[in-house]
Amino acid sequence: MKTSLLAEHIREVKDFPKDGISFKDITPILSNPELSAKVIDSFVECLDDKKVDAIVGVESRGFLFGMLLANALNVPFIPIRKAGKLPADTIVEEYALEYGTAKVEIHTDAIQEGWNIVVHDDLLATGGTAVAASKLVQRLGGNVISFLFLVELSFLEGRTNLLDYSTSIKSLIKY
Repeated sequence: MKTSLLAEHIREVKDFPKDGISFKDITPILSNPELSAKVIDSFVECLDDKKVDAIVGVESRGFLFGMLLANALNVPFIPIRKAGKLPADTIVEEYALEYGTAKVEIHTDAIQEGWNIVVHDDLLATGGTAVAASKLVQRLGGNVISFLFLVELSFLEGRTNLLDYSTSIKSLIKY
């Protein structure tokens, strides 16, 4: 997929959620079914050479394309949510934010030992959330075989934080 096509549909919102941030809004892509289908096709192509057992999507925007990708590959979709949001037994991972910490969780029965897992989120910034997701996957016996992102903010160098989990890191567009 041409990055220019994505760039045309990603809205930049200045000073959101706070001053100095230029937020990359993917909702215009979501309102375009043809473009959304091309995004999924591109993600599937990124995984052509991999045996995928499940897609892990990180709350909340990782759910949007993560579920569609799992359906396209005919594999399970596994949500990673903010702590306190999943109803059954979970494990939790804490990670650093710019100011403070956050926690994400996964159901303890979500991943089978030895499964090959793709971690998906809409955006790669510093990599903190993707690292926390990877730690959860590994704690349950899964192997992170790839990361897929719609958008990467390459100037934040989050990619380097993911290399301990997988060297297969794909983003459809980089800023």
